[in-house]
Amino acid sequence: MSMGAYDEDEHERREEKTSTVDADFDDERTNYEGEVEYDSGDSTEALLDQYKQIQSQ
Repeated sequence: MSMGAYDEDEHERREEKTSTVDADFDDERTNYEGEVEYDSGDSTEALLDQYKQIQSQ
């Protein structure tokens, strides 16, 4: 068979492979416990001042 020729068996094998659904996974939700902290950084005014300084350069 030449390069690029149609291979019906290969097409059927790939079609069968992509049409199956793997349902062997754990469908329970994972619960995480702990704390999350966000550091918002500088105040809004400080960020606006920094933005204006960058814009003026």
